[in-house]
Amino acid sequence: MFNLTAKFALITGAGSGIGQAIAHAFAAAGAQVWVADRDTVAGRTTVAALRAAGGKAEFVALDVASEADALALAARLPAMDLLVNNAGIGHVGSLLGTAAADLDRLYTVNVRGPFNLSKAFVPAMLARGSGSVINLASIGGVVAVRDRLAYTVTKHAVVGLTRALALDHSHTGVRFNAICPGRVETPFVKSRIAEYPDPAQAYRDMSATQLTGRMARPEEIAAAAVYLASDEAAMVTGSCLMIDGGWSAGK
Repeated sequence: MFNLTAKFALITGAGSGIGQAIAHAFAAAGAQVWVADRDTVAGRTTVAALRAAGGKAEFVALDVASEADALALAARLPAMDLLVNNAGIGHVGSLLGTAAADLDRLYTVNVRGPFNLSKAFVPAMLARGSGSVINLASIGGVVAVRDRLAYTVTKHAVVGLTRALALDHSHTGVRFNAICPGRVETPFVKSRIAEYPDPAQAYRDMSATQLTGRMARPEEIAAAAVYLASDEAAMVTGSCLMIDGGWSAGK
């Protein structure tokens, strides 16, 4: 088991889904976790669950789209060893169903969010000569996903951001990696499936996209994040770790 004892970790969007699973996995591995989320109730609920399980956790309210919020948070928290840029939003639509405002909204959260947090927290890592930044990208950051124009554009940008950060700064000892999940069975995904005319068929269709025939579990994504956060991954930087059930292997 990978050990994150004595490491300080900030995880955005940790009130639910993948972010929440990563918070649990990091805390179980010994990290002091700061749960960051716009949803105060969800964030505090996550912290309560982490503490009940014996983990060390604090909640911080954060809008990742706000550069001022990110800088203010960095000014009042200790230097982080681990930064997980997980917070993100989606949109369904091709070019014909995507307004400029939709693209701007996703860009502000999905791209400016990781950029804002990196600007706020990475300088201290660089000065110390150690740290791990993990950006949650997507299968949509490597191949296009049908009817997800804005999402695909922004997740490609997250992959580009990760690689650029690694190329510029990994000689300092700070590592930058992305995780690219396929479809993950989160509460958010389940709520979207429920909106389809035939939810059962929609669930089967989404599961069939992966060669394994099912969606990933949040805990499976979290396990990869623990590895990338650990000292055992010292040689892993600039990587895009695919956890897509074979989706990217081809059709």
